[in-house]
Amino acid sequence: MFSFLTSHSKSLWRRGLYALMAFVMAIGIGLATPTPSHASLFDLIFQGIRYVQLANLSDRDEVNLGTQIDRQLKARQGVRVYNRNADINAYVNDIGQRLAATSDRPHIPYTFQVVDNNSVNAFATMGGFVYIQTGLIRAARNEAELAGVMAHEIGHITGRHALQQMRQTALASGIAGALRVNQDTLVNLGVQLALQLPNSREAEHDADRRGFHNMGRAGYDTTGFITFMQQLERRSGSPPEFLSTHPNPGNRVNNLQSMHNAGEYDNAGYGTDEAAYQARIRGL
Repeated sequence: MFSFLTSHSKSLWRRGLYALMAFVMAIGIGLATPTPSHASLFDLIFQGIRYVQLANLSDRDEVNLGTQIDRQLKARQGVRVYNRNADINAYVNDIGQRLAATSDRPHIPYTFQVVDNNSVNAFATMGGFVYIQTGLIRAARNEAELAGVMAHEIGHITGRHALQQMRQTALASGIAGALRVNQDTLVNLGVQLALQLPNSREAEHDADRRGFHNMGRAGYDTTGFITFMQQLERRSGSPPEFLSTHPNPGNRVNNLQSMHNAGEYDNAGYGTDEAAYQARIRGL
């Protein structure tokens, strides 16, 4: 019956539905969150509207927000892009684009950047931005191991984990209580999430699962991520930065091994040539 509605009627219907969704979500927030006694129903409705807007961020808006976060990471947070060997950057980008094409969100643009930092770490932010530190590239023994980490970071993007964290943090801190959220506030929050706040155990499970299947679809040997995680866990002394920002959800290697044992990607064996990998990263 909707085909009989005029464009004006459709617009009014959509507005009414949006308002109803905001109202229902506002009531849900009010029931689930302790609320000061002076908070009015209109405060809750406005909070619900902002929550809906952040939850339904379009791909285009997510990429734009990620672009601004990327600029701040490099301008103010000391994230230095490695620029001493263009071949290294091109190599990492080639791996990333191969994985992006078989990811759960292949339609958004992805930017893969090598960060000049000797710590063994990688991170990502919303909108397709992935950062691989030089220390991690050196720690990987072959391309499949590096691809496993990169696929995991892509998994955080395809799962919209940073956006979920931003939404939860904004609500908890009261940022989402205003009718209009300052864009700079969201960018600063995104920077904090990318660098300082660890992902949840649920997000790590999800990124592992998404990354495993992604690298398998891309043709990489899926044991790569498993052997890399085993290598990190065996390291003596303080744990690598990757494990501190990506908390172990428990039985992580076992979960990856179980997925591998299912045999779905037995024919995927690319990226295990250690000599070829060392030749590609020589001079790093």
